[in-house]
Amino acid sequence: MDKIKNPFSPGAGSPPPELAGREGVIEQASVLLGRIKQKRAEKSLLLTGLRGVGKTVLLIEIERLAQAEGYRTILVEAHENKRLATMLAPHLRKLLFELDRVKAAGEKVRRGIGVLKSFISAIKVSVGDLDFSLDIDPEKGTADSGDLEADLPNLLIAVAEAAEERESAVALLIDEIQYFNTTELSALIMSMHRLQQRQLPLVLIGAGLPILPGLAGESKSYAERLFNFPLIGALPEQAAIVALQDPVRAVGVEFEEAALKEIFRLTKGYPYFIQEWGYQAWNHALSSPITIGVIKEASHIVQTRLDNNFFRVRFDRLTPREKDYLRAMAELGAGPYRTGDIAEQLGVKITTLGPVRASLIKKGMIYSPEHGDMAFTVPLFDEFMRRAVPSREG
Repeated sequence: MDKIKNPFSPGAGSPPPELAGREGVIEQASVLLGRIKQKRAEKSLLLTGLRGVGKTVLLIEIERLAQAEGYRTILVEAHENKRLATMLAPHLRKLLFELDRVKAAGEKVRRGIGVLKSFISAIKVSVGDLDFSLDIDPEKGTADSGDLEADLPNLLIAVAEAAEERESAVALLIDEIQYFNTTELSALIMSMHRLQQRQLPLVLIGAGLPILPGLAGESKSYAERLFNFPLIGALPEQAAIVALQDPVRAVGVEFEEAALKEIFRLTKGYPYFIQEWGYQAWNHALSSPITIGVIKEASHIVQTRLDNNFFRVRFDRLTPREKDYLRAMAELGAGPYRTGDIAEQLGVKITTLGPVRASLIKKGMIYSPEHGDMAFTVPLFDEFMRRAVPSREG
């Protein structure tokens, strides 16, 4: 098999050769983009799901759709150590300058630049050397209070009005949105509320872990009326088969049916794992068709790669107490896990586990699907713990 022609592409955010099983979410995004351009109210989207289900891939695809519809797009990834204001300011500056170059600067575009100047000064955003170059004064009294919940809505309104003046629209796409602190998430939700009330052409499409709907609801009780929360999960068997078979058929290769079923059994339909198994199966096969024997031979390579990369890099950033907590979860078998059972497994009182549990949630390792339950955010992490970390580390 020619490794250069291998159609599979395992990697963080790497577009798969076949985006199977996500038609419903793509349609939701298309409707949102179309309605907002026509000044029709529509909920923005916050995609939720575990690690490795393809949320980032979907954001990239939605950005492509938005650009095809004439949207100006901003695609960013949130980080637990980076402020929302610091992250957005350079991109908003670039967007406003692009709008300005369409033709002679209009009133709304010039005002947008002035509002951004005020915002940067008031929030004390460190974004390097932002030379605005145009002789436009800061917009005093707008987005300059230093209160993010007051200033961000005014800034995004000014940006949306500038886009509207240029007969354009803005799509703000944010990955890992659960990393924003309470104030930042609240400011973002308030901004979307104000924008929707004014029917201005700016949409938010975000992605995050399953804790995101709860975080949004805790931040603002009206969040559920502003956003749809599509759950991005594992692929059903038929979609997983399409994601494997169609790319290889395009280059004259086939998987045996038994091989496809074995990959689905091993991956449980999670897209990142499907790409890993498909990639290694192709490289390991001598010729078409790719058989179940090839899959079994390649599985050791795949598991080693996943253990050393996908799983281990997350495990190694944990403290000994956090590792103990996760190992206790894994020892209980398949989740979700009752917090009382975890405490019993560790031989401690449940009341002592609050800080370590909160720390693991903040690090994006676990979440609570139901009150009193915990689950891994990384698919098959329990199997990794039992396979690669045979005893609790402390």
